[in-house]
Amino acid sequence: MHLHDVWFVLIAILWIGYFFLEGFDFGIGVLTKLLARDRAERRVLINTIGPVWDGNEVWLLTAGGATFAAFPDWYATLFSGFYLPLLAILVCLIVRGVAFEYRHKRSEERWQRGWEHAIFWTSLVPAFLWGVVFADIAHGVRIDQQKNHVGGVGDLFTPYALLGGLVTLVLFTFHGAVFAALKTVGDIRSRARRLAGRVGLLAGVLAVGFLGWTQLHRGDGWSLAASVVAALALVGALAANRLGREGWAFVLSGLTVVAAVGTLFLALFPDVMPSTLNPAWSLTVSNASSSPYTLKLMTVIAGIFTPLVMLYQGWTYWVFRKRIGVQHIPVDDHAAPVGTAGTAEPAESVAAER
Repeated sequence: MHLHDVWFVLIAILWIGYFFLEGFDFGIGVLTKLLARDRAERRVLINTIGPVWDGNEVWLLTAGGATFAAFPDWYATLFSGFYLPLLAILVCLIVRGVAFEYRHKRSEERWQRGWEHAIFWTSLVPAFLWGVVFADIAHGVRIDQQKNHVGGVGDLFTPYALLGGLVTLVLFTFHGAVFAALKTVGDIRSRARRLAGRVGLLAGVLAVGFLGWTQLHRGDGWSLAASVVAALALVGALAANRLGREGWAFVLSGLTVVAAVGTLFLALFPDVMPSTLNPAWSLTVSNASSSPYTLKLMTVIAGIFTPLVMLYQGWTYWVFRKRIGVQHIPVDDHAAPVGTAGTAEPAESVAAER
């Protein structure tokens, strides 16, 4: 295996990790409208991802940076051809981060409701657009002989791409509902489990259609195996959710995301961006990669720092592992915050609110 093949695998892992982690983040944001009934429940949902949402986005930065360094032609074609969808995602992520930080700065209902609307929409839109973008990457776009994307914005929103967007949106919402059931107590936990069951069924129907379409278009044995894993994991997640085994349900819903995104990368390889104009003009792992020296240097750096980042992020999840409920939310949002276990824990609760 050449280093450019290794880095294709590593970039796939980074994107898969991002969608696994940010997937339930986006799902929680969507659930602030679908699941929460009042102000306290919306705050509970936001607090479940408060300590981790910004760390989850590091995976996006790393994936983008790794693509730029390892496959500059892929990066250039992707970010120029998909400029408007990616710009919309970037704006949403910026506004979403500001909303998390600013929502609790004032106690007025109108102020907090405004930022909660922002959290909902800036979670829903990227969850949909990421599916559109990666569906287009897997399916292929109009790339000419000079490796330039020559299609318009409208060419990106094909039926296949729109179905991909719906799959990621619904699947992330299911992933978020399972996470909400895992991280909460009381009535909101029960309702999260019921909602997860309904959304999971819809996700299954959409995913079967999308992954089947992918397999027919450019699949192979490996992508077929990943699709089967995704289907079995989703069935297992629904069963575990129904039995109240929230930990297993979350692991299996995460495996569904991992296998579904992995299916796209397996179907894509050895291309990184297929051309629909002429297969010979497609960007591949060999003609779009950096020099062997660059890839070798990147491999050394990644081998040193990646385990450290993963250990730190794992420690963060361990520290903030406790469940929370409305009983842990002060009546006055400006009251002294309480910890996730109901005892005074200022450091943890401030981070959770952030």
